[in-house]
Amino acid sequence: MSYKIKNLANQFLIALNVFVLFFLLFSKYLVIPFWLQPFGRMHTLLLHFPIVILILGVILGLRRFSVTYNSNTIFENLVDSFLLLGAILAGVTVIMGLFLSREGGYTGDALLWHKWMGAGIFLLSSLMYWLRNKVWYKKTLAWCLGSGMVIIIIITGHFGGILTHGENFIIQPILSNIKEPVVPIDKAIVFDHLVKPIFDKKCASCHNLNKQKGELSFADSLSILKGGKDGKLYVSGDPQKSLLFQRIHLPLDDEKHMPPSSKSQLSLDEINLLGWWIKNKVSFTQKVTELPEADSLKVLAYKLLKGPAAVEESYDFNAADEKKITNLNTDYRTIRPISKESPGLDVRIFNKETYSVNQLEELNEIKEQVISLSLAKLPVKNEDLKKVVIFNNLRKLDINFTEVTTNGLATLSSLQHLQSLSLSGTKVSFLGLKEIITTLKTLKTITLWNTSLSASEIGLLQKSFKNINFIEGFSINLNEQLKLNPPKVKNGSFVFGKSVKVELFHPINGTELRYTIDGKDPDSITSPIFDSKLLITKTSNIKVKAYRKGWFSSEVAVFGFIKNSFIPDSAVLLTQLDRVHQAEGANTFFNSILGTFGANSPAWANYFAGVVDNDLVAMYFFNQPIILSSFGMHYMVEEKTNIYPPISIEVWGGNDSKNLRLLTKLKPKLPLEGEEHTLPIIEGLFKSQKVSCIKIIAKPYLKIKAKSKGKGYDKTKTLLLVDEMFLN
Repeated sequence: MSYKIKNLANQFLIALNVFVLFFLLFSKYLVIPFWLQPFGRMHTLLLHFPIVILILGVILGLRRFSVTYNSNTIFENLVDSFLLLGAILAGVTVIMGLFLSREGGYTGDALLWHKWMGAGIFLLSSLMYWLRNKVWYKKTLAWCLGSGMVIIIIITGHFGGILTHGENFIIQPILSNIKEPVVPIDKAIVFDHLVKPIFDKKCASCHNLNKQKGELSFADSLSILKGGKDGKLYVSGDPQKSLLFQRIHLPLDDEKHMPPSSKSQLSLDEINLLGWWIKNKVSFTQKVTELPEADSLKVLAYKLLKGPAAVEESYDFNAADEKKITNLNTDYRTIRPISKESPGLDVRIFNKETYSVNQLEELNEIKEQVISLSLAKLPVKNEDLKKVVIFNNLRKLDINFTEVTTNGLATLSSLQHLQSLSLSGTKVSFLGLKEIITTLKTLKTITLWNTSLSASEIGLLQKSFKNINFIEGFSINLNEQLKLNPPKVKNGSFVFGKSVKVELFHPINGTELRYTIDGKDPDSITSPIFDSKLLITKTSNIKVKAYRKGWFSSEVAVFGFIKNSFIPDSAVLLTQLDRVHQAEGANTFFNSILGTFGANSPAWANYFAGVVDNDLVAMYFFNQPIILSSFGMHYMVEEKTNIYPPISIEVWGGNDSKNLRLLTKLKPKLPLEGEEHTLPIIEGLFKSQKVSCIKIIAKPYLKIKAKSKGKGYDKTKTLLLVDEMFLN
């Protein structure tokens, strides 16, 4: 490396240390613009390079202390280059990671450890580079620092793996092969032992406490109830309107399909189980034993949790020759014993393109031993069932989604040992099925998902044949209409200066968005279509509705954009904020950050009022006079926690702080009886005034209602929460 390049690299390393320390200390204030986000996302692309280069630099650096290399100038330059390049790349990687973390979706202790350990690698590598030529930098110190570097790299990688792939990613193959103790059926809880394992296996790698893609976590019931940035996960009692099911049933190549196409997909049992759970109005505490006996969820729960196990049936036939079984197994037909000691065989035939009735005829040599046969999703016709009845010891038959009709089922009357019959997706009729069942005395279970039978008809069958469990199941017909979830907005802030380009979107591709700005609800005919060119120049409420062919339209989403033409050059608070909720002090009210519901949102400046009067009084100054004609304030109201609007707002203005006159006085409306939390804006117009200084006085509401039930709040005080003011 030439002297000039090395000198520039040294200076760049010093600058990187300054930037990294700055970003670490003030990362919570970072807002990454969209054009810079790709730089942050290159974090995972670059991070392997500094790891390799730094480890090589450490190893080669230790060789410097040997007699052979300690006077070799070329070798020393090589070591220096490795350490310098590794430190620079580590610094760039840290900055990328900090940018990536500000996009959202990453939280928790794993992020904290990964961030500070990654920064530690960079700072330690910089230190090793700067100390390498010191007289007192000996082999022992180099060993200690090098070993520390490798340990930190391993720990950082571990926490990075947790963020990327989920908890216990490294040892997951071992854990997945450890048999967990079977939960006793009388102690099993539907959510804990049936639903949550699905979320843990198929969803939690991207949606956990450390990595919350889409601001969604499946870590616990509270996180599931909360949902994510696209809304609630489910509509209790109605799976078809639930976002969870919309995403599951999107085409696999749709980027919003969940789980992503690169991940393991949900099985039919898992999809139906989630559907039943939502349809049963979502309980996190209900026990399996509390479900009705004929409930499909209970049937599947007993299957999955290995509920009351039946005593294994004994058979009056001998096991088939193993060589015969081996010869009969093909690429599209599997034959295997139902258990280690049983002579009974399970046969599964698949691939509809290669199916023929000959595949059944070829099993004549083992017809006595076949007790379970699956022909699901094959083009099996009624006449093919004549080849099925040769298996006279058949206990279980799966002909789901075949071409079999009720007429063909009459052929099965000779199967006097049949216990389970799966008919999902077939063209069976109520009367025909009822007639067939009377001839099959040994039947215990009939599965009827996606058939023409109504719930009432299945109920009648259940009453007529009480010894048989009819599984109606739950499924979503993709030809039925689902309801779209509401549109979303990408804008980072809802406060703007001269104008703002509105960025609306919908998580489901191909959805049409229609909007209004006149206060009316949008419709699918007359309302304009959003086309990414919507520019607004004044405070506006935009109403948006989503439409898509084959779906029910969404609820109306309302987005308020607020204009603020002037930002003060300096500010001072004349009264004290609550010591816990300081926000950004006097600058809080003009930082373009709107608060969300909840007093703990960092955007809110909080004033307590009660026994001691404590008005909000703030002074704002402008280096150049402005022409002011309106004032607005955004605040929070939540009566149950004693958060009230100000009783009055006075706006004073003038050339300086000693010569002020009253420009306007506003009186916000108090919340109505039983009104829930709101985020209102109050605005007052007045005659245009030329001012260089304004004074805002907001007087908190002092009266306490006896029925206030806010937990954790001082009942003798009200709260005034303000986040933004607007000058136009």
